[in-house]
Amino acid sequence: MSETLKRREFIQLSVGAGAMCAAWPTLAAMAANGQSAKIISPGSRKSKVKVARLFLGRPGAHWPHPKLNMDDEVAAYRKRFAEFANELKDVEFVADQLLTEPTQVEPLAEQLQQADGVLLIHINMGIVPILEAVLKLGRPTMLFAAPYSGHEWTRFGAIQQSPLGERMCCVLTSDYRRLVQAIRPFRAIHHLREAKILNVTGRGFAAYAEQVRKKFGTEIKQISIEQMLEECKSIDDAAAKAEADRWIKEATAVVEPKPEEVFRSCKLALAFEKLMDQEQATVMTMDCYGSAFKPICQGYAFPCVGFVRLNDMGLGGICESDLRSAMTHIIMQGLTGRPGFISDPTVDESKNSIILAHCLGSRKMDGPDGPAAPYKLRTIMERQEGVVPQVTMRVGQKVTQAILATMDLMPYFTGEVIEVPDLERGCRTKINVRVDGDVRTLWKNWSHGLHRVTCYGNIVEELQQFCRYMNITLVDEAAEPKPAPATAPPAAKT
Repeated sequence: MSETLKRREFIQLSVGAGAMCAAWPTLAAMAANGQSAKIISPGSRKSKVKVARLFLGRPGAHWPHPKLNMDDEVAAYRKRFAEFANELKDVEFVADQLLTEPTQVEPLAEQLQQADGVLLIHINMGIVPILEAVLKLGRPTMLFAAPYSGHEWTRFGAIQQSPLGERMCCVLTSDYRRLVQAIRPFRAIHHLREAKILNVTGRGFAAYAEQVRKKFGTEIKQISIEQMLEECKSIDDAAAKAEADRWIKEATAVVEPKPEEVFRSCKLALAFEKLMDQEQATVMTMDCYGSAFKPICQGYAFPCVGFVRLNDMGLGGICESDLRSAMTHIIMQGLTGRPGFISDPTVDESKNSIILAHCLGSRKMDGPDGPAAPYKLRTIMERQEGVVPQVTMRVGQKVTQAILATMDLMPYFTGEVIEVPDLERGCRTKINVRVDGDVRTLWKNWSHGLHRVTCYGNIVEELQQFCRYMNITLVDEAAEPKPAPATAPPAAKT
């Protein structure tokens, strides 16, 4: 029986850089009791993102001005950073100083090796020897150069193409907000190293977990099905009932699920939170169509509400023990502060579009501090059971979709949401995305399985920088391959 309910204003989640306070029962209760929430999230992590901020200049250089006061220049940049303090609460600037000679780099080597990334700021002409001394350390390095910094920009391209510059990116701009953007890939690197993924499954994944640990430092821990069920039993029924009431009241409609089904889903959701807290984890996934299907999903509840709830909180809830999507989610969240939407796509050439569909839809695609999208409570379409939020996302929104296909390959594409289909086909939550490029090229190039992760915004530049730092090839699946350069015919013999 369908029950249509009036939608009230969503409870907003607020995740600060130094502490986490969420408007859900257990976390809210902790805050009321003067306790700090223990869950680690991108807004409340184990440690701050460490960025080495170095200003490069040479005394007496004639460009941009022979009497340039470099100390004043450094002070002006620091003032600009102070203006962005709210966006950099999670950042600690280490090795924060002006360098005027290459010999000053070696004493900083240990600090630079411990930093997540190095941010270099070009002050005046003559800095290439200092730049090269920094690059020899092999750290992810961003060079920011405002107009009139110097003529060295003519060499940056060649340096990037050399072995010395393999992990170097450059931004040449008068837009000082790009200083904030420049730090986002460092944040993603930091998040990966501190992330912990819990995988509820009876199947092994040791080889992949070891690859991930070596490449990114991310820990993936197996949680037994028996342990997950025990955690469910430990959840207080009154807390689960209050949580279920909240989901029902905030829905625009409750279509198929009965109240007791919502209750069981919320009990599992609270068990997720409890386990994440105990393990100091950041992401949860479950083998919901495999080893956990009968004992948990059919025997107790499907995990969809719990996964959406974790995404709302600034953590991560990932379907189907999809560890590649879990890793992609962490990367995107580090770059943007926003969660992803996993999908099973289908193509519509008539609109040059791809329909991204999954029953589990993230409500807070703008991040935990952003607005929550409207949703209905539905069953899982293909199963006709369980409880999922069918989310109405935003038309006109630019999006980026990607997947960490292997340790060194990330396919992606970008586009714009042109409609939000609501029909009884495919999965519940759907967005139709007009592709930037040719959708026929996209589907012909498609590889590495079905799932991809979509986030709001065009984040190609941030992905390019992150992938360069981590030695990952980023491939636009919707772009035609560039033709090979024509070769001149051999010269005629005389």
